[in-house]
Formats: sequence, structure tokens, C-alpha cells
Amino acid sequence: MSETEYSHEPVLLHQSVNHLITNKDGVYADVTFGGGGHSRCILESLTSNGKLYALDQDEAALKNANPDSRLILIKSNFRYLKKYLRYYGETKIDGILADLGVSSYHFDAYERGFSFHSDAPLDMRMNQDQEITAEDIIMNSSEAELANIFGNYGEVTNAKKIAAQLVKDRKQIRFSRCQFFADWAAPFIYGKRNKYLAQLFQALRIAVNEELQSLQELLEQSLDILKPGGRLVVISYHSLEDRMVKQFLKQGKLEEDPHDMFGKQTKQFKLIVKDAIVPDEQEIKINPRSRSGKMRIGERI
Repeated sequence: MSETEYSHEPVLLHQSVNHLITNKDGVYADVTFGGGGHSRCILESLTSNGKLYALDQDEAALKNANPDSRLILIKSNFRYLKKYLRYYGETKIDGILADLGVSSYHFDAYERGFSFHSDAPLDMRMNQDQEITAEDIIMNSSEAELANIFGNYGEVTNAKKIAAQLVKDRKQIRFSRCQFFADWAAPFIYGKRNKYLAQLFQALRIAVNEELQSLQELLEQSLDILKPGGRLVVISYHSLEDRMVKQFLKQGKLEEDPHDMFGKQTKQFKLIVKDAIVPDEQEIKINPRSRSGKMRIGERI
């Protein structure tokens, strides 16, 4: 399926763009271009004076772009957003949109190794130019590292047990295929098989692509990148990301202590909505992937 078309149904499309755009002549960044749906909607909302920087680390995603003089495409992880904006001479912009997680394309393109239903290599790289794959994580990480990956990134309840057996078995077995790893994990499954395996594979995907580290860097950079009044709109799909975004927008930093050395609040954003916005029943019916989506919006103070 190497020719799988890159398709991705944008989640909370109009809600996200409506909250993002505060200046129709402004400069914005869509840091997860994907299928291009959010970017197209943003460009439709801007005047001819507006500008949009669109980032994606997956070469396949960038092929979705339609020619537009206002669109600047960048093949990169969004953790490097600040660097690229400086390269293009931008010091402050009006808004950042991030639709996190993995697209339907990555699951449909079995050869990319994101799905436990496939007999593909254990790959899971969003950026095909990077070296580390899911196979490398499984075969080379320590027992403690694997337990941390499965427990924290996948919220797998028996993470220590599966990590210990994995380290033991990999001395005789090469874990190189998705289906083989899924079958090997069968004796450890608690509850529903598909849910457990989804958590296990999610954990590996997050580790391979350093998703939480990248999100942390993006959030911290937003403080320097956004103009006063600029919007940060983030759509997340699992609790780890959502907790991080929620805390950052509320406190202006990711540490637990929300005060500076003088005891003052370090708040950097005004919450546009108090709670996360979630898809309605109609959107979930059309796009089941949206079921777990949560959108949070902050305005730079």
C-alpha cells in the first residue's frame, strides 16, 4: 500500500479556525499540516495580505498542498517552529494551530508500521528521514525505559511485567514486525484486546517520534512567538497531551509551581473557553477519530 493517498478528516475544523483567526491580514502557523484541511480553511479566512506557515515532518503530507502565494510549506517537526519563523524574518505571529496525534493515513498505509493489524515492519516514524524506529526502541531500550514507555505513554497497567518479559525474550527473538509483536503481547492483555494493543502501539509511537518532548518545546516557544492577543489552539487526543496543554495555558509554564520567585502568578494566557471543546455527535458520526478529540484555546496576554 505504498501509494496510499494521504487523507485526513480535520477535527473541529471550523471551531478551531474561527477561534484562531483574530486578524484576517495576519500571520499564522499550522504546525500539523497533515491532509491540509485546517490550512485550507485558514487560507479561506485570510485576505490576500495574510500569510500561513504550514509544517509537517512527513513528506507525504506536504504533497497535499495546493499552490497559494500566501502559503509557506516547511518540512519539519513543529519543535523547530521558532527557528524557521526567524529564518523567514518573522518575529511575532498572530496564531498557532496544532492538531496532534496520528492521521488516518498512517494507519491505512500499513507499510508505515503504525497498526497492530498489519504485518509491516515495526517502524512508526512520522519523519522517514530519522533513524530510530519502533523496532529499535523495543530491541535497545533498557527494561526500566520500556516500563516507563508502556506505563506513561500507553498507560498500560502491567507495563513492568511486559517490559521484563520483552527484555528476556529479545535475547532469542528479533521483534521486527507489527503483527508478530501484537501476537507476542497476547498473554499480557488486560481487558479488550484492541484497546490494550492500541495503548501499547501508541506508547511506542510516542517514544519513536518524541511527541511529548516536541509538544513541550512548541508550547514553550509559543510564549516568544505569539503577539499579545495571539491565539494558541491545540487539539489533542490522549490525556497526556491534554494535561500538558491545560496546565500550560492555565499557568504559563509546565512546572507545578504557578508562581515566580516573588510569589506572583506567572500566567501568560487568557483562556478563551474554560473547558475543552469536544466534537458533537454529528461530527463523531462522520469522523469516528474525532471522538477522543479535545480542543483548548489560549490568548497571549
